[in-house]
Amino acid sequence: MVILCFFLCIACYHDYRRGRIPNWLVLAGLSVGLLRAFYLGGPQAAVGFIIQGCVVILVFYPLFSIGTFGAGDLKLFGVCCGYLPQDRILSFLFFALLFAAVHSFIRFTRREDCIERFTYFFSYLKEVADSGEWKLYWHDRNEMKKASVCLAGPILLSMIMYMGGLY
Repeated sequence: MVILCFFLCIACYHDYRRGRIPNWLVLAGLSVGLLRAFYLGGPQAAVGFIIQGCVVILVFYPLFSIGTFGAGDLKLFGVCCGYLPQDRILSFLFFALLFAAVHSFIRFTRREDCIERFTYFFSYLKEVADSGEWKLYWHDRNEMKKASVCLAGPILLSMIMYMGGLY
């Protein structure tokens, strides 16, 4: 698990500095996780690792498809959930998303565009409800970059909480 936190620290660096998580990093975390699972529990554990990660990716895929999650964030969630016991995955996801929400709220409050962000969100929901079909959340790439939230940090914090026995 310490190795996973090391990978997550590198992911944080890339996510906050460059706005993306490199595929080689996700593959490294995946490879180490698979080897760990195989070593600790044999082929069945390795298959379980893959299934857990894939289920989480499938659950969050709709958020990726409308543009609210980045591909690297999605893959990072999947890899991390492969490392966890099944009964801890929901807690991990809850705390990671809670940290992301708190970070977003603080950031938008500091920049004094919190009302603008909430207005955009609710107008998006109204547009989807009126049309009856999902659309991309962001129409403007510059607006997306301005309002996007890096998830590697919240993922790392949630994993540290798990390792510290807080859930």
